[in-house]
Amino acid sequence: MRKALRWLLSFVVLIGTVSAASAATAAEPATGNTTGNTGSTSAEASADIKDRILAIPGMTLVEEKPYPGYRFFVLTYTQPVDHRRPSAGTFQQRITLLHKDVTRPTVFFTSGYHVNTNPRRSEPTAIVDGNQVSMEYRFFTPSRPQPADWSKLNIWQAATDQHRIFTALKKIYTKKWISTGGSKGGMTATYYERFYPRDMDGVVAYVAPNDVVNKEDAAYDRFFEKVGTQECRDRLNAVQREALVRREPLQAKYAQYAADNGYTFTTVGSLDKAYEAVVLDYVWAFWQYSLLADCEAVPAAATATDQEIWDSVDAISGFSFYTDQGLDPYTPYYYQAGTELGSPSIKLPHLAGLSRYGYQPPRNFVPASIPMKAKPQAMRDVDSWVRHNARRMLFVYGENDPWGAEPFRLGKGARDSYVYAAPGANHGANVAGLVPAERAHATARILAWAGVAPAAVQTDPKRAKPLAPFDKRLDKREVERAQTLRP
Repeated sequence: MRKALRWLLSFVVLIGTVSAASAATAAEPATGNTTGNTGSTSAEASADIKDRILAIPGMTLVEEKPYPGYRFFVLTYTQPVDHRRPSAGTFQQRITLLHKDVTRPTVFFTSGYHVNTNPRRSEPTAIVDGNQVSMEYRFFTPSRPQPADWSKLNIWQAATDQHRIFTALKKIYTKKWISTGGSKGGMTATYYERFYPRDMDGVVAYVAPNDVVNKEDAAYDRFFEKVGTQECRDRLNAVQREALVRREPLQAKYAQYAADNGYTFTTVGSLDKAYEAVVLDYVWAFWQYSLLADCEAVPAAATATDQEIWDSVDAISGFSFYTDQGLDPYTPYYYQAGTELGSPSIKLPHLAGLSRYGYQPPRNFVPASIPMKAKPQAMRDVDSWVRHNARRMLFVYGENDPWGAEPFRLGKGARDSYVYAAPGANHGANVAGLVPAERAHATARILAWAGVAPAAVQTDPKRAKPLAPFDKRLDKREVERAQTLRP
């Protein structure tokens, strides 16, 4: 999955499965910021929450940041490099904890990449008015073993990281748990459920791609033939084509841009390959993070100056993406895309005779010193499991998001699970963007899974709404200019 991420929404060693907490009686949301815990001893109940967390073996405090109504901790947790061989070494995995009250449910969030070390609240956390544990994905710095054995970066090892964290914290946060994440984080939440289906009481996976057969990508071609309007598609295709027609003058500008910023191209191989990779991201990136209305700002290719073409491609794709410096933070993603996750490739008939490389494979974006071997069975296994075994899982997609062209689907074996698409939405699709009936139903199910559905919602799911009031800082859907082709 090498895809222009213009705006990234800042949307365990124990072998075996730990059972989730027994069903809790649905209740009205609790208030207060207590450290008490149903079932705890009086000594435990009176202990400060920070002391209780740091009493967990392997847990270390990095810092605590104040936030009204919460306690927010940045922590590290000692994890085995290889969960199948715990004695083979450990590394420190960074996590954060937004603590509200141990009597509230807990949401386990991961972006699938780095962890945000500022207080933030995912949509499910606001819906259930709960605590939130956020995990940095293994091998994203600083959560990277040293030396790095890349063969230990796979979806099972990462799921087992989550399982160990859950097992450790469940002793304190004994109420219901919901896992969530967007994009690669949504994939991560799904893989975690596949390997440890007894841990969580529900899963909310946002815009999670599901590349079951890596070599079959016709669904993406069909998507780009119909998304938006013909006028917008033609306008975007024309700019993309013009950027390759004007390759020589624009590459001269690119070379100067790289020299001015100290950018190099060792990993991808050449400035020419990097330039084309950025240009080929253009159309995909637009639909991933823009809306149809934004098409009005796309220049008319036939009359645009070189600078206007450059500015449009840079704003949507980003010319820093495929430099060594741009790729380096995301080496773990490209490694996984080339080994297990898969990556899309689309036909580009409007670029016939102009494209020299086509959609380049993930191997081109990982240093040659790191060996990679494809494991196509990994995604087939997860897809089959979801179709036949999904329980209390919600998948949310955006109608105009390219990554939703290959979504997770539910089969006859699925129970209390749903797939919804937000009309006109991009890669930032969420429950709030669903049509009213689906929004209410999804919210009601999340509240029920978390054991906090108010009596009125149990009687009439149409009345479901988030339990926590909106907080402009905590609920900020932060965006990060992290320009690479990825979900």
